[in-house]
Amino acid sequence: MARRPLPRILSSGSAQIARSREIARTAADSATDVLHPLITVSRGLRKLAASARARWAATPKERRGPTLFLVAACVLVIALMPYGPLLALVTLMGAAAWKGRVRPVVRTGPDDAEIARLKGLYEALVPYFSVPEDPAPLYAHGGDWSGAFAEYAFDGDGRLTRLRIAYPPYFADGEPDARARVEHLLHAKSGRGREYRFDWDEEGNRLVMSVLPALSTTIAAQRFVTVPGETVLGFTDADAVQRTVPVIAADGTEDAPAVVWRTGPRSTEPHLLVVGQPGSGTTSLLRSIALQALSHGDVLVIEGGGTGEYACLTGRDGVLAVECGLSGALASLEWAAHETERRLIAANRARQAGHPAPEDTRRPLWILVDRPSILGHLAAADGRTDPQELLQVPLRHGRAAQVTVVVAEQFDSAETLSETVRNHTRARIVLGPAAPEQIAAVLGAEPHTTPTPQVPAGRGYARLGNGPVLRLQVPATPDPYDDATSEAHRKAVLDLLPERRPATAAAVATVIGTAPEPAPAVTTVIGSAPEPTPAPRTEPDPGPAPLHAPVPAEG
Repeated sequence: MARRPLPRILSSGSAQIARSREIARTAADSATDVLHPLITVSRGLRKLAASARARWAATPKERRGPTLFLVAACVLVIALMPYGPLLALVTLMGAAAWKGRVRPVVRTGPDDAEIARLKGLYEALVPYFSVPEDPAPLYAHGGDWSGAFAEYAFDGDGRLTRLRIAYPPYFADGEPDARARVEHLLHAKSGRGREYRFDWDEEGNRLVMSVLPALSTTIAAQRFVTVPGETVLGFTDADAVQRTVPVIAADGTEDAPAVVWRTGPRSTEPHLLVVGQPGSGTTSLLRSIALQALSHGDVLVIEGGGTGEYACLTGRDGVLAVECGLSGALASLEWAAHETERRLIAANRARQAGHPAPEDTRRPLWILVDRPSILGHLAAADGRTDPQELLQVPLRHGRAAQVTVVVAEQFDSAETLSETVRNHTRARIVLGPAAPEQIAAVLGAEPHTTPTPQVPAGRGYARLGNGPVLRLQVPATPDPYDDATSEAHRKAVLDLLPERRPATAAAVATVIGTAPEPAPAVTTVIGSAPEPTPAPRTEPDPGPAPLHAPVPAEG
């Protein structure tokens, strides 16, 4: 069967379309050549108008009147001169043609210095991303770097700020050691002193290195927009969390990405451990947590350092005690353990009777322990109980009893923390300069960024449970009684403190440790009247206490 020829419109349509495109392109080029002087003059007039507008905006208001009068006088003189308007028009067109003759130069690639930097980085990566058996290696000495680096960006100093690297599929990107070697090389070759983030795409065999901007240090202590059971630990990168809170910074009000820690019966991370170097801001973080906790609960502070960093909390409504000595700390922690058991028993009896839990068992109780290793050393020397042993009951059963424990310790004494503290503090924070190995030992995972050797106070990393490792900047909450505190920060902290209650003699004597301690006792409890430390229970419990299984230890 013979084939029928295609219709003419289908067989010759593509040729006609191509011919039409060629004619249109030729006409456009011809029009551009003919109208080039007009385009140049128009560009120059636009630049002259922009310059005149900018100069007029920069002229002070008191000088605008004389300037306008002078311009009007010049226009009048030119208009009265023979051939004046014509000469003015010719002069204006000449100036516009001169101004519009230069087109803006668009940079389409790196300069010589940036090319040399990219070549050097490419040559340094050859031993890591190549094997002798590869017939067509992507990385080879003297090879083409443009095939390996798909995207790059530099700052004003010529240093890399972003780099997208392609690597061969046989590279062991699933091994932490192999990744660490490449990240260390990129960090060293791209410039030290900055914080880099490395995003590995195992499926696409791509690595993106980017320079992270420094977190803002202008956010001070203030009332954050949160609900009961939520605590703002600090602020992080905008793309790391999905929640922002309005804050007042040095530049005004803004929405900052916050690291929010949730506590209570439904929390999976009911307790917090903070580890840092001296002067890294661990005490400032505990002070910030205490100010937020006083809005909806009671606070018990145990300060092992004995430096009076929490003296501003003494005698405030909701502050049960601020203990610096060993005797007062042991008595307070023993009361906290009995209080946790009492809450468990009361809540269990209410549930068995079909009633809601009593109000005094639902008010959050916060136990803030700063430097327990010092108190443990004193207790060992005196033959007394280690304060960390008294934290077992609040740590094991605090979630059900609305009791939250926050422990702060320094790196040089972190090994003295008990197993109970390590196993039940699933929310972790590291502050101050630290090696990646130290950060991984505390958080359980290495950060995706390169820690810098020098960081401001309150800068570090946070990890809540099994979540990702986040950069963190703690809100500035210094001691308002310190002479080195600025007036703005002092006022911000003092405005957040509750009103003082009438101080008792026992409370004043046992707050900062300035006087010898009498018989240890917790000065204030949830009720309105002082309650002495309960004696150990001698009779059997009237009802079964809901004992919960301990949280399993994590690696």
